Amino acid sequence: MSSTQNICLIGGSGFVGTELAGQLIRQGKNIRVLSRDIRKMKSLRVVPTIDVVQVDPYNPEELTAALKDQDVVINLVGILNTSVGRGGTFDEAHIGLAKNIVAACEQANVSRVIQMSSLKADAADGPSHYLRSKGEATDILKASSLDLTVFCPSVIFGNGDGLFTRFANLLHAMPFMPLACADARFAPVFVGDVAAEMVKSIDDPSTIGKSFNLCGPDIFTLREIVEYTAEVLAINRNIIGLPDGIAKIQAFFMELVPGKPFSRDNYNSLQVDSVCEDCDSALPTPVRKIVPTYLGKMNRQSRLQHYREMARRD
Repeated sequence: MSSTQNICLIGGSGFVGTELAGQLIRQGKNIRVLSRDIRKMKSLRVVPTIDVVQVDPYNPEELTAALKDQDVVINLVGILNTSVGRGGTFDEAHIGLAKNIVAACEQANVSRVIQMSSLKADAADGPSHYLRSKGEATDILKASSLDLTVFCPSVIFGNGDGLFTRFANLLHAMPFMPLACADARFAPVFVGDVAAEMVKSIDDPSTIGKSFNLCGPDIFTLREIVEYTAEVLAINRNIIGLPDGIAKIQAFFMELVPGKPFSRDNYNSLQVDSVCEDCDSALPTPVRKIVPTYLGKMNRQSRLQHYREMARRD
């Protein structure tokens, strides 16, 4: 397979997409990022080798036009909870988009597709709508004639993540932490490792037709993730693991909070451990090497030092 130059990212403005775009640029690739609102993508629009195009990927005609002259399509779109608006349901964001990608690629003569799925995604047996819809989306892509590679990561961490950073904000705001599904297990994987695996697969024909589970080298329970976050922040919080019945009630009421910080579907997803059975699939970067580099800036000592430096400058 010849070296690929033109790569289209669907969902490229998010956490993984930003890292992936950076790595692809360093490889000398030309990147097209599709966005429904390019006003939110000022940081990417200033990069000469990134073409930011305002496109509604749920519109088949617009998507087909955006894929013209592209060599590879990478789909990074994923939602953890439903919302109001186009693409706000699991079926639209995952299943419907997969159908659109198949049709658009066929019409635009793009054969190479890389799909970001999720560990334990399963159309038939996934315990949550999220995992079932992610699994069905992958099945739709696999049933097509596309040259497909699928990546299924556990929870992804890195600067600006929705895992350690989110818990850090909650720990700062709350005097104690009521925690649902505290014993659920994860193998957090570094965003830089995930992006690197995707970049390597682009021009590697041996990855076509395969799915890769991506896990980090260490396993944490959800309680241990929160405890480690508090340790890095250098704060003490009482973490209270909730019984299942109370956890379900919490999920119901948290669905009513703006932004849905926790939902019944999230609860259902946590009923299966997000860990890899195959230890050979572990990626190298440990949580303890990376998380302190960004969460450490949020702890009390770091904030005090920042204030002291500001006062000296004044």
